[in-house]
Amino acid sequence: MAGWMTSSDDHLIRSNLWSNQLKEVFEDELMGLQYVNMITDFPDGNTLNIPSIGQAEVNDYAENAAIQYHAMDTGNFAFTFNDYKSSGTYVTDKMKQDSMYMAQVQSTFVPKMQRAIMKSMELDLLAVGPNAQTASNTNTINGAYHRFVAGGTNETMSVKDFARAKYALQKANVPMSNLVAIVDDSVDYHLSTLSNLVDVSNNPRWEGIITSGLTTGMKFTRNIYGFDVYVSHNLKRNTTSETIDSKTAAAGVNNLFFSADAMATPFVGLVKQPPRVESSRNKDRQRDEYVVTARYGFALYRPESLVTVLTDTDQVYA
Repeated sequence: MAGWMTSSDDHLIRSNLWSNQLKEVFEDELMGLQYVNMITDFPDGNTLNIPSIGQAEVNDYAENAAIQYHAMDTGNFAFTFNDYKSSGTYVTDKMKQDSMYMAQVQSTFVPKMQRAIMKSMELDLLAVGPNAQTASNTNTINGAYHRFVAGGTNETMSVKDFARAKYALQKANVPMSNLVAIVDDSVDYHLSTLSNLVDVSNNPRWEGIITSGLTTGMKFTRNIYGFDVYVSHNLKRNTTSETIDSKTAAAGVNNLFFSADAMATPFVGLVKQPPRVESSRNKDRQRDEYVVTARYGFALYRPESLVTVLTDTDQVYA
């Protein structure tokens, strides 16, 4: 009597098997919102005026002479926000009936749409500083450049660029506390392969430099000249080449250096409407619809507190 064999009874074997598990893509860490001075007194409208007061003047004085009086300079910062974002999707009844995965997929709709909104907020925030600066210009404040192309070989980041960024902040009287550098992955690569960072014995004053990185939920890599260095995929990338002070970044990314001190952070922001979830039934189209919307805005509030260093991103494999 013949037995059961795959060669003769292959019609009883499923040619394709599908797992009950769904693979999801990895997501990068979002870190930018912690560095924003969030406004809470914004009851209505979309423009808020923030007045500023300048410094007092000093004059020479002679005995029994009349004192000279001066009004202090005043200014106004008009913060207007106009970012209104949405993320939506739907699933038809037929798809729910025919797909074994739809219960799992539907459970991911809201988290993934909220994540997409937060990613958009991060991209907008990290671009607002470079966008507010003048491209192809040093954006000089108190004699120091606040926008320049990195000085390493082929426009890669050098340790000297950290010193230049710190110098620019010092010249602008920015507090030297909570200094932060947010850099591109390509910058982290070059910093990791610099000999004077790998072997700090040649630089005995740098004994405290951290090269191994920490598991903190954010991509912290090291501290250089007082800057805590973090890595982000979400920095603004230039679509055209930019030349500053005779140096050109062809595939430039805008790396940010600033003080995250509460009174000195360069960014101001507002979330007028946090991500809001809504769902409804569309009987005409026989489907369930899901929508997440948010309304927010960011601006460069203290340009003196921000230094942008442009680096080329195409040198890792060069």
